[in-house]
Amino acid sequence: MEAFYLDTHIVVWLREKALEKFSSRALQAIENASILLISPMVMMELKYLQEIGRISDAPYNILGDLNAMIDLRIDEVEMSEVIKKSLFLEWTRDPFDRLIVANAMVRDYPLLTKDEKILTHYEGAFFE
Repeated sequence: MEAFYLDTHIVVWLREKALEKFSSRALQAIENASILLISPMVMMELKYLQEIGRISDAPYNILGDLNAMIDLRIDEVEMSEVIKKSLFLEWTRDPFDRLIVANAMVRDYPLLTKDEKILTHYEGAFFE
């Protein structure tokens, strides 16, 4: 696998070095990836999680650390294209999931996630 996106919880687990939460396939994919990307919505969801107390560090710190560790990059995709794709994802009411999946769809890259709903509805999603 060359390039793929990471879902928000994957980013948090990587920052926490909680490797036991990953499948062997997921870890191998991360190690072998040529490009690891996140949707800009991941940054916003990290901020939301910080605001509600689910994580303690700021998104810029988390993403800065991961950029240095694994060369994680924020995708610069045109948001209007992401929004257009997201309009057809009626299987979720979660705006973060909707836009993160739509971002991956615009680029036609896989999405590493453990989210069961995403794994069920987005054929480009993987974990196991």
